[in-house]
Order: sequence, then C-alpha cells, then structure tokens
Amino acid sequence: MSDQSINLAIVVAEFNYDITYLMLQRAIAHAKFLGANVKVVFKVPGSYDMAIAVKELLKRDDIDAVVTLGAVIKGETKHDEIVATQTARKILDLSVEYGKPVTLGIIGHGVTHEQAVERIEEYSTRAVEAAIKLARRLRELRKIQTLNEEMVVIE
Repeated sequence: MSDQSINLAIVVAEFNYDITYLMLQRAIAHAKFLGANVKVVFKVPGSYDMAIAVKELLKRDDIDAVVTLGAVIKGETKHDEIVATQTARKILDLSVEYGKPVTLGIIGHGVTHEQAVERIEEYSTRAVEAAIKLARRLRELRKIQTLNEEMVVIE
C-alpha cells in the first residue's frame, strides 16, 4: 500500500436524485474513512451523460480514479437496458484508454425504485473501495521497473 493518498473524482447522476444523493453522501464518507481525498464531485443530468465528464476528469493529473454513481430504474420499455449497457461500456473504454480506474457504482438495469433504495449502501461503498484499491495497485505496479523471474503479487 502506498503512503501517498488517492485522489478521487465522483461523477453522480441527478436523475433519481433521491437515490443518488444518498449514494453520494455514503461514497464521500467511505472515501474519507479509507483515507482517500474526494477532489471533485461532478453532477450530470443522468447516467447516460457521464462519459464526457469522466473523460475530462481522467485527463487531469490530480485525479487517480473516478467513481460513477447512478440509478437506472426499470420503466415500461427497454430504455433502462440501453442506458445502463452503453454507459458501462463507455466508462470501461475510458478507463482502459486513460489507464486509470473508473468504477461502476450505477444501480440497474432492471431494478425497481425499491430495489435501488436497498442497494444504495452496497453500490456506493463498493465503487469507492474498488477505485481506491485499483488506483493503489496500479501505482505499485508502475513503480516496478522490471519484473524478474520471481512471481510478483500486488495487493
């Protein structure tokens, strides 16, 4: 584990804000508990709108990882499936492109409002934990100049 703190950005959807507001509060508290700094909270209209904000945040040298928070609730059509699938795919692509963790704290697709409320704690804290762990492990991996013939375990 690194002695240097991890700097996070959180991108949170305003759609279903009764849920995402609580997710944001738990994510900030959990990051602080784990010793990470939340440097930016960026609000976007909905989960589908996250990719451009995530991309801009990943460009910043002072951001080690981005946490996404949203709730995609099932409606009468399959719109929720499109939103959740496309959002997840794009933020994963951005993570790989920029070499920084972008974690998926987006509840859904296919959940009811009640199911989303039940998942607030789980999704927000797990997304923060994953961002911090992966940022730290990547930092350690990048410190290793060459890998010798012995196995290296980074945890």
